[in-house]
Order: sequence, then structure tokens, then C-alpha cells
Amino acid sequence: MIVIGVTGSIGMGKTTTAELFAQAGAEVYDADAEVRALYAPGGAAVAPIEAAFPGVVSEGAVDRERLSQRVLGDPAALRRLNGIVWPLMSGARAAFFRRAREEDASFAVLDIPLLFETGGGRDLDAVVVASAPAQVQRQRVLARPGMTPAKFEAILAAQMPDAEKRAKADFVVETGEGLEHARRQVTAILAALRARGEAAH
Repeated sequence: MIVIGVTGSIGMGKTTTAELFAQAGAEVYDADAEVRALYAPGGAAVAPIEAAFPGVVSEGAVDRERLSQRVLGDPAALRRLNGIVWPLMSGARAAFFRRAREEDASFAVLDIPLLFETGGGRDLDAVVVASAPAQVQRQRVLARPGMTPAKFEAILAAQMPDAEKRAKADFVVETGEGLEHARRQVTAILAALRARGEAAH
């Protein structure tokens, strides 16, 4: 099984790129969806996050807007949050890999927003970075509900610059030229990795 990490800065099309891998037949682990489950009522992260950041839980769930106000621009608070969330996610990731192996999947894709920032690229066969021109990224992000230019800049400041991510990637999917263009790139990446795997045996 070939393990691929898909990452990219906010608004770069990472989630869509991961979805294209899923449509091409890969098993995909969505870190964002996992976090949503952990933050939902009854989620394993709710109590420890409320203990660390009192007042961020509303109606039994972590209020992501309140939480982001507490941690954005505060590296120590962000580290504290990650120290709660990441260990909880590792069990779900292990379960995903078990399931993918049982189903004899050829490709397992980890959709991880902060892959490089968290040093998570070591156990992967390849890293794919979703990228788009800066003006496209800005347009996409500022169209999101509740997003402001100041908040966008704060999020960008906490992420590794796109140019650095591109330099570290094995493959880059350019998402600024439409869905079909991105789909062709994903198909080509899977073909290249399949060929590389066959050559290694």
C-alpha cells in the first residue's frame, strides 16, 4: 500500500484534491473531519479543551470560532491545543490504516492541513501539496463566512509559506485552473506512484 500525504495552506484546494484522490479509488483519511468529530458533543476533545481554555465550549461542543480567538497569534496556546488534539487523532489514524489494509487498498491518502508544520511527513511514501496563485487563495478564503482579512493574515502567519511547501513536496497539484485540470494531475500522480511501486519490486 502506497501512503500519500495531501496538504496545502488555507484556501489552496487541499480538501478538493483529497476528494479527487478518493474519486480515483484511494482510501482517504480526513483530519479535518476527525477534528470536527472530536469537537462535537460527546467528542473526546471537548472536556480537555474546556479545561485548558475555559469558556470555549458551547452547548456541549467546542466553539471553533471562540477557540481560534484564543489560540490564533499565540504559539504557546496553539502548542497546548495541539498537545490535546494530536494524541486523540493518532488512534483514529491507526484504525484508518488497519481498515485500508484489510480492504487491500493500493493507496491510502492522509488529508492533513498542517503536515509540514507538525513534522508529519516522515512515514509517507509521497507528499502532494495543493497550491494556487496567492490572489486565488485570498479570494477563496475571504469568501468564507466569518472570515476577515486580519484573520486570514493571522492564519497565514501560523502556516508554512506556500513556496516552502511546494519545495518540500514530491508532487504539486495546481488547483487554480479548475477541477478537471486538477483531476488530470491527480490521475498522473497515481500513475507515477504505481509505476514507481512496480519498479521497486
